[in-house]
Amino acid sequence: MSRRQMLGTCRSGFGSLAFVSLFGGLGAACQKVEKLSLSKVISGTNPHYIPKAKHVIFLYMDGGVSQVDSFDPKPRLAQENGEDPYKKFKVDNTQFDNIGKILKSPWDFQQYGECGMPVSALFPHVATCVDDIALVRSMTSEFPEHTNANYFLHTGSGLQGRPSMGSWVTYGLGSENDNLPGYVVLNGGLVPPGGLDNFNSGFLPASYQASVLKGQAVPLANIKPLDDPAVQNHKLDYLKQVDQSLIGKLGEADAVESAISNYELAYRMQASVPELTEFDSETKATKKLYGFESDDPHTQGYAAQCLLARRLVERGVRFVELTCPSVKADRWDQHNNLKDGHERNAHAVDQPIAGLLKDLKSRGLLDETLVIWTGEFGRTPFAQGTNGRDHNPSAFSMWMAGAGIKGGTIFGQTDEYGYRVVENKVTIHDLHATMLHLLGIHHEQLTFHFSGRDIRLTDVHGHVMHDVLA
Repeated sequence: MSRRQMLGTCRSGFGSLAFVSLFGGLGAACQKVEKLSLSKVISGTNPHYIPKAKHVIFLYMDGGVSQVDSFDPKPRLAQENGEDPYKKFKVDNTQFDNIGKILKSPWDFQQYGECGMPVSALFPHVATCVDDIALVRSMTSEFPEHTNANYFLHTGSGLQGRPSMGSWVTYGLGSENDNLPGYVVLNGGLVPPGGLDNFNSGFLPASYQASVLKGQAVPLANIKPLDDPAVQNHKLDYLKQVDQSLIGKLGEADAVESAISNYELAYRMQASVPELTEFDSETKATKKLYGFESDDPHTQGYAAQCLLARRLVERGVRFVELTCPSVKADRWDQHNNLKDGHERNAHAVDQPIAGLLKDLKSRGLLDETLVIWTGEFGRTPFAQGTNGRDHNPSAFSMWMAGAGIKGGTIFGQTDEYGYRVVENKVTIHDLHATMLHLLGIHHEQLTFHFSGRDIRLTDVHGHVMHDVLA
């Protein structure tokens, strides 16, 4: 090994020596390292300031929920239903350029809670939780197509290859449970456009990418060991020895070190995951609350995801994302047959989400868990063809609940058609900045040096949405 190679391989080791002085010298440092692994000391898992939230549950509504049919009622659509939109406002080009007439919402809205928040008949269960919800009606995206919009939502960039927000969170804070991944994606049956790169670690170390689990009794393959424990330990020790022999012979050791870390985590998960997905310990009332007794199998499936999400944050997992179930209709992407498609998707997720919020609140977990509900963009107030809606990145609704959130709040406003934002426009970067802020992270200070510069989740953008914070 040349001197340059030695210095490159040992640079983290030299950095750890500098940390010794921060712990009062070598003696004090040794005592603390016994309680805190060296990798956590080096990565710096302390927040920048006292956090409101310890965990995030991200409810991803894949495809783009129609804002004017869910949380942003527009009476003018009913008044002008069937009229030509070109005679009413400037119409932007759409994904499929099949622009029909102005289309009223098929669902009625009612006001709920002490705050009087309007919610459509699509979400009768979530409507009972509005006093805990901060609704943002002025969210925007920069991309009208699913794949790029998904990358933008998840990574802050419309291009493939950047780290997901869950990876950034675990890179910044680590996990509270050494036996489970810090970043978990629950697979509901649909892989979103853009694929698993939505959940990848990008240029961050590979150990920060998401682990994908199913909301089932057997959440992933090979979770039950086939070997005798002694034999398995012998194999793992041998693998570690082989991998470690490569460190020092490679210019960059991240891939090898991540492989070692992942092998060890997989071994520990074989002991912790079976208990995690054992729902027999949950009461009948809890399961009913989530929707396990529903006659809709898709509701039952999403209920299992939501219950598993609660059990994950209960055990210290930092970031949990839920993907949509396959409901024998397209995801929330209704270019035609809007009524049937949105009703199928809403019925699958409405009761489980409300059950999750109420269960978290009853256990005191909502005070330390940030729940985020959103898709990648919204939909047009006019029809695509006769009975669908096309993509609309210019305005859509999303909501947050839980730690540090001012419940019963409505922030932002769209025009009288729900087409464009007219007040308090916010972006995906602002959502990311707000999420990191609640986790105790200053979004401008969480960086990783790559390709010649310090890169962050919010790039060079992002402002915290203080108006929705308690």
